[in-house]
Amino acid sequence: MPSKRIQTLASFISESDKVLDVGCDHCYLGIYLIETKKLSTLLASDVHEKVLEKAKENVLNAGLEKQIQLFLTDGLQNITKDYDTVVLAGMGTHTILKILKFNNEKIKKLIVQSNNELPLLRMELFKRGFYLEDEKVIFENKHYYVIGKYRRVFRKLTRVEKQFGIYHSENKFYYHYLNSKLNTVYTRIPWYQIKMKKKYWSQKRLLKKYLKKESW
Repeated sequence: MPSKRIQTLASFISESDKVLDVGCDHCYLGIYLIETKKLSTLLASDVHEKVLEKAKENVLNAGLEKQIQLFLTDGLQNITKDYDTVVLAGMGTHTILKILKFNNEKIKKLIVQSNNELPLLRMELFKRGFYLEDEKVIFENKHYYVIGKYRRVFRKLTRVEKQFGIYHSENKFYYHYLNSKLNTVYTRIPWYQIKMKKKYWSQKRLLKKYLKKESW
């Protein structure tokens, strides 16, 4: 059984998508998409040779070498095959933004799971013409994963969405987790660091808009 993270990434992919999984690791997502017949073919890349060798082994063991094409490359570079949907999961925001400097005119949809700096990610992708359409939050291995679907269909983000993502009632535990983190950081900031205090106080006030929607 694939992880909840893999299943959630796959839930944002449609049968008509031409998918390139960047930083594919051991290619679990690609194999899952083909085996569940959501896709008939898929491209996958990774910058690490040893990792890609393991991905190749997994693809061969699954008997999918004719359906999954693997590339040893940095991000989108040197990939001339056709794709319109890119998966970028399990990496940091700055790495994701760096990757998208290359050949992003081909991309109609992004499936993104960043390990950090989510507000920066949402705003920078917005500036580049990728608009957040939906987000899902899962809890697995004692960690929250935020997975977003971005498309080139304009959607304006509210201030609270820029900071904390698109509201879903099933994410209530995640919002309370964020609130607890903000409270912890806020109480540890020395009283004389006024600007920093104001920054976190402002974030706490924004998050209350989501917390007020929750019924316990």
